[in-house]
Amino acid sequence: MRLKRHRAFHLILAVPTKVIAVANQKGGVGKTTTAVNLAACLASVGKNILLFDLDPQANATSGVGVEKVEGASAYQVLLGEGSLLDKIKPTVFDHLSVIPSEVDLCAADLELARLDNHLHRLALVLQPIRDSGRYDVIFIDCPPSLGILSLNAFAACDGILIPLQCEYYALEGISMMNRILDQLRAAGVNPKLEIFGVVMTMFDGRTKLSNEVVSEVRRLLGAKVFETEIPRTTRLAEAPSHGKPIIHYDPYSTGSAAYQLLAQEFIVRLETGAASGGN
Repeated sequence: MRLKRHRAFHLILAVPTKVIAVANQKGGVGKTTTAVNLAACLASVGKNILLFDLDPQANATSGVGVEKVEGASAYQVLLGEGSLLDKIKPTVFDHLSVIPSEVDLCAADLELARLDNHLHRLALVLQPIRDSGRYDVIFIDCPPSLGILSLNAFAACDGILIPLQCEYYALEGISMMNRILDQLRAAGVNPKLEIFGVVMTMFDGRTKLSNEVVSEVRRLLGAKVFETEIPRTTRLAEAPSHGKPIIHYDPYSTGSAAYQLLAQEFIVRLETGAASGGN
């Protein structure tokens, strides 16, 4: 992990509410770990953050210590019943709220496919939260697939944050994601859709494989790739079972340091529009 220093963490986030979908069609790559811990690190420095758990597995929900409760998810709202504002729950962590998930979201892909304008249902119900100005950033933790829920997130977001595990199959995932984004832009679903950034996860600097994969991803994607690499650590793996992001579970661990550095980069990128480079 490269612990490169960035400018002061307490930067002013002088931008409208941004919606960032955290997505990778492959499971086990650190997607939810990144959504939870990046959200928590930004909240810890006073940014108002909403973590929207759109994954039926509800790991982001439990990862911030919120109980999975029947009827608490966005499922009924996506079908046209109620307001998404009413689904927001506080967490025990300052400045961090959550829209929980639960197993009923499993049916959403099938149900949404039957509705008019089915790819824009999430954008429609999310707009009142955007308009409220209550949050600096809304993170959507997408399912580990490219089904209708994920496509709705892509239609509703300002950019996609892709966690990539340090293995050779990672590049195949980026290629598939780019094809999907090209199709969504061409179809007018979200003409401005772009990859906000790529985060290399489960990095082990002792191995040749991790270093080679990171080098290749940086060569192909350039400035899209965040400088901070997230290490593979036991403490990061343990934190969800305690319902705490790593910054609250073990604030002095290497995993906590990495996500705090990633949060610094994230803020700079939001402020400067520095998500440039190849798609």
